[in-house]
Amino acid sequence: MAKQLDYRTIREIFTRFQAAEPEPQGELEHVNAFTLVVAVALSAQATDKGVNKATRALFAVADTPQKMLDLGLEAVTDHVKSIGLFRQKAKNVMKLSQILVDDYAGEVPNSRAALQSLPGVGRKTANVVLNMWWAHPAQAVDTHIFRVGNRTGIAPGKDVDQVERRIEDHVPADFQRHAHHWLILHGRYTCVARKPKCAACLIRDLCGFEDKVL
Repeated sequence: MAKQLDYRTIREIFTRFQAAEPEPQGELEHVNAFTLVVAVALSAQATDKGVNKATRALFAVADTPQKMLDLGLEAVTDHVKSIGLFRQKAKNVMKLSQILVDDYAGEVPNSRAALQSLPGVGRKTANVVLNMWWAHPAQAVDTHIFRVGNRTGIAPGKDVDQVERRIEDHVPADFQRHAHHWLILHGRYTCVARKPKCAACLIRDLCGFEDKVL
């Protein structure tokens, strides 16, 4: 775990991220808030690429909670069978669709607490939906962001909750909206787990990682 970086260093890091990618986008395909919730819930322990492959046909026929219910559990399960833990995830999709129809008039709520009350939706999933659909500066800490936060010193913490708080506390407000995407993309493509691509890293001179691979 690297030492917490100071304000000036973190501001320069995110200035570089912003210059390289002014409007970073999530990679999960969706057409509305409901399909985003479903896609993010399905993405647990799965790749975005794998989820997108499974959901294209599903969302073409079921892009609302009611349509998902009408499709039925068996058909939904068949659509997502290429994704890990697909049986439980399909059941969660059906359950959350029923709750949205019964309790929210078929609309996706936009509070973290309400989102987390849905089956298969944890804090990380709720934060992704709040950030991507409602542009709320929520920080969804996954394995990539946890690694980058600790390795670089941007947001060191012993668990995902602590890293989330460190991002909220230390990243300047004008970078908060996109911080989650800049960090996840950096972790996915540059600051990778086994052999980080330090030679190609645009923040390597600012990073607190001592064992740089150059």
